[in-house]
Amino acid sequence: MVSLKELKQLSCGLKILYVEDDAKLREIVADHLKIIFDSVSVAQDGGTGLKAFHEASYDLIITDIQMPNLGGLEMVEIIKKSKPNQEIIITTAYSEISYFMDAIRLEVSGYIIKPIDFEQMKQTLFRIVEKIVKYRENTQYKLHLEEMVNEEIAKNRYLEEEKIKNYEETLLALVDMVERRDTYTAGHSRRVANYCKMIAKQMNYADKECDLIYRAGILHDIGKITTPDSILLKPSKLEFREYALIKEHASIGAQMLHNIPMYIDLSGIVAAHHEHYDGKGYPLGLKETQIPPLSRIMIIADAFDAMTTDRIYKPRMVQEEALAEILRLSGAQFDPEVVPFALQALEKVTIDEDITQKPKSDIEKQRFAYFYIDQSTGIYNQNYLDLILLQNKTEKTYTTLTLLNVHNFTKYNNKYGWSTGDLLLQAIAKYLREKYPDALQFRFHGDDFVSLFSGALCIDFLEMSKSLPKEGEGITFTLEPYDIQSKDITSLAALEKIVEDKF
Repeated sequence: MVSLKELKQLSCGLKILYVEDDAKLREIVADHLKIIFDSVSVAQDGGTGLKAFHEASYDLIITDIQMPNLGGLEMVEIIKKSKPNQEIIITTAYSEISYFMDAIRLEVSGYIIKPIDFEQMKQTLFRIVEKIVKYRENTQYKLHLEEMVNEEIAKNRYLEEEKIKNYEETLLALVDMVERRDTYTAGHSRRVANYCKMIAKQMNYADKECDLIYRAGILHDIGKITTPDSILLKPSKLEFREYALIKEHASIGAQMLHNIPMYIDLSGIVAAHHEHYDGKGYPLGLKETQIPPLSRIMIIADAFDAMTTDRIYKPRMVQEEALAEILRLSGAQFDPEVVPFALQALEKVTIDEDITQKPKSDIEKQRFAYFYIDQSTGIYNQNYLDLILLQNKTEKTYTTLTLLNVHNFTKYNNKYGWSTGDLLLQAIAKYLREKYPDALQFRFHGDDFVSLFSGALCIDFLEMSKSLPKEGEGITFTLEPYDIQSKDITSLAALEKIVEDKF
């Protein structure tokens, strides 16, 4: 961990230009920078920032991206044409992915993610300031110490390694951006990358190619950056149009990588990682030798991780089952020449049984349930009830299912109107949530409700009626508790059959 004192000592004599259009943020960050650097200038937009650059020399420029008059990236492009080695840090938010890719193309020195974490900012500044200082020293050697040619070469090598390191950090940052959006598949890219490298080594590929496919594996799902959250984060099966949209990630990811010089070699591998040996894959329907050799490895690695990851509607396969499935699909989805090597490599893998699509933290659960909220009442819908009953089959979190039947709701609607009827349902849902905060509440069959609880649920109908519009005039209730285990209620269909059998 870098201390502020170390950073301040290292930064002695450096001049900084900070460009930010948000006045409040500009003041806060500038004050923080003045603690570190002896000379800090500020500008309120790209136009004034560019003017300041032309009027003075700065060791480091820190700039926002989206600003009036002249955007940050436009300013950076002009500066780089004038001074290619100018050290520049951009401040960016996760929503600015296209800008982020342009910044990589312009070879900016670093990235600080908004909202700004000053500890992260300190680490980024230390790395770049250290680079500036070393570059200065290297320049001095070139100018004044010709006898130290060997050391100059070493310094240049260090700077090149730093550049590569910076790109690699960018690579990992891109992956983290995808996986922070999709917490349920976090770690997938790294596992696929490891599996790819293992298979490539088993096939006696050279170290260079093993490294290439590992890096391609890390970035193989980068195209999902453009996939809408409503599709990427949907924890249930995708509809046809949703699936068509998510399939675009292979082409989009390849195009993104092709636009960055150091990633061009990866783009072809990534483009074909969902093709099938028999031509039934996507996006181009390539078959057999039309598919790049390293892509044929990745196709197996990606599928193996999907098979051995616990999904909501599809439990994970054990390792032996997954390997048998790969063998079964040899010549169809998978290259029959790669399959034997893949089986040998993947049988050595230790599968982490904690890998699951199921949410763990409270925040993940809320994000997960977002797709299952009933728009009218604000409680969960029947699809989520079906999911929870399926999970409860093994987890046994809930012991009792209570069905609250609302009678005469149609007459109530006809008398007072649909809007008042919606208010009544909302009031019932609110009462259930507040009365039983530890229970899960669901809207069932339009005007009834289901509660899942670990014990018995008792409702005072008179008390509940007083909280309803028109005090629930004409509305009556019945309560039907069911023991989930004895009734074998493991799905919505099972519950509906029980309800139907009563009539």
